[in-house]
Order: sequence, then C-alpha cells, then structure tokens
Amino acid sequence: MEKRQLGNSDLKAVPLAFGGNVFGWTVDEKTSFQLLDGFAGAGFNLVDTADVYSRWAPGNTGGESETIIGKWMKQRGNRNNILVATKVGSDMGDGKKGISKKYILQAAEASLQRLQTDRIDLYQTHFDDESTPVEETLEAYAQLVKEGKVRWIGASNMTAERLIASLKASKENGFPSYQTLQPHYNLYDREKFETEYEQICLDHHLGVLNYFALASGFLTGKYRSEKDFGKSTRGGGMGKYLNARGLSILDVLDTVSAKHNTTQASVALAWLMARKSVTAPIASATNPDQLDALIKAAVLELTTDDINLLDNASTWK
Repeated sequence: MEKRQLGNSDLKAVPLAFGGNVFGWTVDEKTSFQLLDGFAGAGFNLVDTADVYSRWAPGNTGGESETIIGKWMKQRGNRNNILVATKVGSDMGDGKKGISKKYILQAAEASLQRLQTDRIDLYQTHFDDESTPVEETLEAYAQLVKEGKVRWIGASNMTAERLIASLKASKENGFPSYQTLQPHYNLYDREKFETEYEQICLDHHLGVLNYFALASGFLTGKYRSEKDFGKSTRGGGMGKYLNARGLSILDVLDTVSAKHNTTQASVALAWLMARKSVTAPIASATNPDQLDALIKAAVLELTTDDINLLDNASTWK
C-alpha cells in the first residue's frame, strides 16, 4: 500500500489511522494488543490517540489509551515502525487542561511517560482555547521540537480563523507550523469541512486526518431503525442520521459494497481516501471483523461511477 505524506512533514503513513479512543474503553488491553498486532501486521503504521482517552469511561482517569499503546510498542519492540499521533488540550481533571505553554510542556512529559517513548511523531492541539494567544501555544511546541520530544504538530477542533492565524504566526515567528488538521468529516457530515476548512487545507498543504470517519458506526450500515440502537455503546446517538438523506446514503453504500463484494464501512472509508483533500481517515475497531473492514478499505478502488453515486446521495447542497 502506498504511503502518503502528512502535510509538508517527513511523516508518511498508509492512508488509514487506527483510532485509539477505544483502548481502555470498549476494548481491554489484551484485545487492544490483538487489534494493534493485526493493524500493524497488515502494513499500517499510524495510530492516533489523545491524553484524555478514555477519561469518560467509568473508573478511568485519562491516559488509558496512551498507556496501552506504550505497553504494546515496548513489548513488540516496534516503536520505529509506528507513527504515534496524540493530542493535548482536553480536560484531564484537577485543572489540567488548555493550551498554555506551561500546561503543554507538562502534558507532553506525561504523554511521553505513558507512551514509553522519547518522542511524539505528531502532537496535536485537541481543543482550541481562544483565551490563549496562538503564539504562546506555538512557542511551547517550538520548545518541544527543539528538545526532540515532538517531531511535528497538528491541529483539531479549531476555527478556520484561528487556524489561519496560527499558520501566519508560525511563518512570521519561525515557529513550527501545523502540518495536519483533524476535522469531523465523513460521508454524512460533509458541509462544515467542505465549506470552512477544505480549501485552507489544500492551499496550505495540510494533511487531513478526519475523525468520526464512519459517523460513529452509522456508515457501517448496522443502524437502520431505532431498534438497532442497542447494538453498541454509541447506538444512542444514531437518531440524528435516520432521515431521508441518511437512509439514501445507506442504500448507495449497500449497492456499491455489493458490487465490490465488500462492506459498507470499507466503501465509506474508501470514498474518504479518494478525496483530494483527505490524507488518512481515522477509524477504530473493537473486533477482528471491524478491523478487516478497515484493512480492506485501503486497497479498495472505487470507480468514478461509484464515487458519483456516493457524492450525489450524500450531497448537502
């Protein structure tokens, strides 16, 4: 599988990232190791996580995902083969949150310890804090890069205006520049990214690592009525997709997946990978079948007709 460059960095990834939000939440450590083994064994190399994963789960305090990934890399001895992307800025409790210089430097050290590594390949601003000047945040990243603790930086959950301001500040002050953007984007949720961010990413050659690539599971096709909501912990949020447009998207996913003898999830991810602006969608798996769908997506070649069908069914215009 051909690797893609993340922005203007020297990071190159097979065009699909494993979403580490499930580690320590919906999958335990043993299963996490099995899934990561399968992912890496199939030739993939980019794993995305965050310091806050998965603080929301009962009994968790945050850092569970990074800890599992760190143990896995240590046991497998494969750190040099894996690109680790993590994030800073979410509320970790006890006042630990934000993107001030002081906090970023502290949070980076904690992430490095949990990951059992000496560097983070891609360190991302998870949630912006507009009370913090972009220059202060970038100055923190500059120090981490200078110290060799971070290789490249990325952004997520940031307004277009603040993203542009950050890119400008990096250029004017010689700070490291964001190389990637992690937006909410999938076959159903298209409008915000395509109207506010896509052109910025193309103009500045930012790699796009979009989250919710499968709309929290809706695009797998397993949620088609309210009685399906109990199929997973995310089922309760599927109601917003069960409308005429959502069902039309599922119909086309059914048609295209049957044509290629594959899954709806593989088709939905392949559509993203075919977008000029997208570098590597982020998707998670909790069992071998789901992982297989991710792996197959990276080698699925959709035809122009397939893409047109999906574009038309999912259009927001």
